[in-house]
Amino acid sequence: MIRFLSTRLMPAALAASLAVVVACERTPAEGGAAAKAGASSPAPTNRIDIGPAVRRNLGITFAKVEERPVARTMRVPGRFELLPTAKREYRAPVPGQIELFVKQYQPIDAATILYAIDSPRWRELQRDLADAQAQMALAQASVDSIGPFMEAHEAHHREVQNAVDLWSKRVAKLEELEAAGGASGEEVAAAKASLASARTDLAETLEKEAELEARTRDSEAQLRAATARRAILLKGASSLTGLGEAELTRLDDGRPRWQSIERIQVPALAPGIVESLPVTNGAFVDEHARIVDTVQPDEVRFRATALQGDLGRLAQGQRATVVAPQGGASAASPSSASSETIAGSLSIAPTADPERRTIELLLAPDAGASLPSWARAGISGFLEVVTEGTEKPELAIPLASVVRDGAQRLVFRRDPANPDKAIRMDADLGVDDGRWIVIKSGVREGDEVVLDGVYQLMLAMSGSAPKGGHFHADGTFHEDEH
Repeated sequence: MIRFLSTRLMPAALAASLAVVVACERTPAEGGAAAKAGASSPAPTNRIDIGPAVRRNLGITFAKVEERPVARTMRVPGRFELLPTAKREYRAPVPGQIELFVKQYQPIDAATILYAIDSPRWRELQRDLADAQAQMALAQASVDSIGPFMEAHEAHHREVQNAVDLWSKRVAKLEELEAAGGASGEEVAAAKASLASARTDLAETLEKEAELEARTRDSEAQLRAATARRAILLKGASSLTGLGEAELTRLDDGRPRWQSIERIQVPALAPGIVESLPVTNGAFVDEHARIVDTVQPDEVRFRATALQGDLGRLAQGQRATVVAPQGGASAASPSSASSETIAGSLSIAPTADPERRTIELLLAPDAGASLPSWARAGISGFLEVVTEGTEKPELAIPLASVVRDGAQRLVFRRDPANPDKAIRMDADLGVDDGRWIVIKSGVREGDEVVLDGVYQLMLAMSGSAPKGGHFHADGTFHEDEH
């Protein structure tokens, strides 16, 4: 209803603005001269002045005539959505008090600190790490102390073994002498007693050696256990803090860094934008509570809904494009309606909707492609797929450049000989794909037609074609009568 009223009121507004001009401020003398020269007034024309000031005030833009396969182009409505991997949730690794360092919708880089948490659980982990560090040091000291004991014991073992060997030889020699009558029985008995004592010392030495070996294995086992416990605790600390084990064990003023960390600071793992902050600053949260949600807005894909009847015209991996939504094209390049598109490969969903008889089509932008500013989640648009066929590309113009004046459909072609003039033409049109329409005559490839501002031009010349005229710098129109 609002659009209808604005359409009905637009000619009246233009007529009022034309009346204010007061015939381009003609003087009475000029009016008389025009009356006398009425018989020699210029012939009617279908051209209209559109100088730079007029184009600026009316917001006139142009689109080029180009060859397009309009008859083979299928357009499917859809919308952009975030990839499943574009969202990240940062949760509290431990219960504690939160201090936020970012704001909603703030751009962030990888490694940006999002928040800090002061947690009693972290204090407990620090205490356990200190205990494991002490146990590992004690076990290492025990292992290191066994070495000197083993060296001294081995030296003692060698001495005892030498004594046993000497007394064994002495006893054997005395027994030979006793048999020959050269040694007394007392000497033999004393030598055998000394040999027995040496063998007893050797047995005690072997027993002590076994004890030292057992002690060595026990100390080494304690060292391995303490080292493993410390490694496990360090992995837990690394998971909580986001710092590597080497960084946690780096010495600061003679102390490992994990001892000097008062609060756990959580960094961003990837660049993006802070989407939401589910908690308030200073809140005490439970373990696994959501703290910060981030998104990577450039990680998007386009999801469109096609009819099942069109499935035979589509193929997995087929090339397709997403066109700019209404008003989405960059103002820096308004001369072409197709200046900003997103190309990619088409993916067809594995299942269809049996009730609505539709199927989902997905397009992921080509890797490394720079996305325009309008390519963001939630923005609607159209997916264009050029299907197989024998129809050749034809000259086409944007459908939005065609305006209806009563029963006529018109276009305004920019005069190739004078870019500050536009030519009103009855449009000889063919098929359209909802965005582009075939134009059969009156233009050639590379010509320009008025896109934005075409309705205002039609109102200015409505009911007076092929009469020409011109716009003033303030946007008001005046017919060429003088």
